[in-house]
Parts: sequence; C-alpha cells; structure tokens
Amino acid sequence: MNISYKKLWIKLIEKDIKKSDLRKLTGLSTGTITRLNKNEPVSIAVLLTLCELLSCDIGDICSAIVDDDTIESNLQI
Repeated sequence: MNISYKKLWIKLIEKDIKKSDLRKLTGLSTGTITRLNKNEPVSIAVLLTLCELLSCDIGDICSAIVDDDTIESNLQI
C-alpha cells in the first residue's frame, strides 16, 4: 500500500498557496516537503499541521493507494 498527496497539491492550488509558502507557513523542513512531493510517508504530526493550516481533515489531503504487489500477495493467501 502506498500514499498519495495529490489531494494536498490540489487543495494548495485552490487556495493559491505555493509549496515554498507552505513551508514558511508551517515551518516544515525542505526534507519533509520533498517527501510529500515524492509521495513518501510523513508523520501524523506533519499531516495534522497541514490540516490545521488548510482547515481540513487528513482524508482531504492524502489517500491510501493499493498497489499491484499488495493485490497479488492477497490473492495468494
């Protein structure tokens, strides 16, 4: 299973917030922004910080994506 932050980037566009502004507004490190860009896991604290800034729920900024490997391994059980 993987994570996608596509909803986060859409929400930022809707609110006219640039990624550099997001970093400044939240105090997140450039490494954390990079992990978000690469759809890599980040802590719940980071997600809650983003939700607080954007006045939204965690499900509004990220999604769990089932990958083909997970489906295949579940079929073999």
